[in-house]
Amino acid sequence: MAVKKGLIGFLWYCLISVILIVFLSPLLWMIISSLKTQSQNITFPPVLLFRPYFQNYINVFTQVPFFKYICNSIIVAIATTGLALVFGLPAAYSISRYHQKSLAFTALIGRIAPGISFVLPLYILFSHLKLIDTYPALISTHLIRILPLVIWIMVGFFDDLPTDLEDAARIDGCSILGSFFRVALPLTTPGIAAAAILCFIFSWNDFLFALILTGNKAKTLPVAAYSFIGYGEIDWGGLTAAATVITLPALTLALFIQKHIVKGLTFGAVKG
Repeated sequence: MAVKKGLIGFLWYCLISVILIVFLSPLLWMIISSLKTQSQNITFPPVLLFRPYFQNYINVFTQVPFFKYICNSIIVAIATTGLALVFGLPAAYSISRYHQKSLAFTALIGRIAPGISFVLPLYILFSHLKLIDTYPALISTHLIRILPLVIWIMVGFFDDLPTDLEDAARIDGCSILGSFFRVALPLTTPGIAAAAILCFIFSWNDFLFALILTGNKAKTLPVAAYSFIGYGEIDWGGLTAAATVITLPALTLALFIQKHIVKGLTFGAVKG
């Protein structure tokens, strides 16, 4: 029995190791490539032993106004996350309490439809409104994709919340809005945290809408990294250095708050 348990444990750790290698190898390769020269990056077979070349990171912040693009990404991601919560939480509460399933499925269309299908209509619309290369245009397009995510995450949380608590609050004199703000929202804090984190990461990483709808003023980090791809040559060192700089904030955020993400997404999954 002990040998069997030991064998199962060994196979389990082997499986975990294989999964980690598959998922972490692209990230590791990106970091390694960012520390190589251009000639080392295009050499085959790949160069495994080399002296780190930090000029790629210097070029990222000197060849393009990267700090400006960082500010743009932060502004867009925070604004999108805030607005998604402002509109998504009441919508999810309404769907949960008043069983508005048609509204739920209508909101889901914005998530399941390909992002490319929104690009041309939105570009024409924002062109007429003179909003191309502005924060409002980019934030509103991100909301189309992110708002359904907030709604569908939070509907499950509000469904798991006993209505007796809100009924008791109303008996004590609370209005519907009062019970929503004083009872429902505080008790679903883990779900709100998980939804906010996922919204921020999705907005931070968006490339398609930012590429089409921005120029120099509202350009975000993913599009800034694209500037290292030229017609004749790809600056692999600069591209991977920019990608590393973009990835690190989201990765750091995920590592520090993974506990809240897991707690939020599994809250109410196990019934007593």
